[in-house]
Amino acid sequence: MRQAYVVGQMTVKNPTKWAEYRGQVLATLVPWHGELVFRGDQVRALSGDCPHADIVVIRFPSLAEADGWHNSAAYQALIPLRKEAADVVLTTYEA
Repeated sequence: MRQAYVVGQMTVKNPTKWAEYRGQVLATLVPWHGELVFRGDQVRALSGDCPHADIVVIRFPSLAEADGWHNSAAYQALIPLRKEAADVVLTTYEA
């Protein structure tokens, strides 16, 4: 079975609300066996334009678990806070 990765690219609008969101999101990963791979700040774009300055990568054992996490009541409850805190693009990959 291939693993799934959720990649979030974001531009923070409200650092206080972003810290609040980040402080709650990790607990939502646990039931879905999600693991934070890394968070980072963009240093430079080597090719093309990337409109978002920050990135996060989360690994799940499967696409079903990644989807389960995203659709879970626990994570869905955080989306309004996330929208206030940052502009976010979430994408899913299998590898």
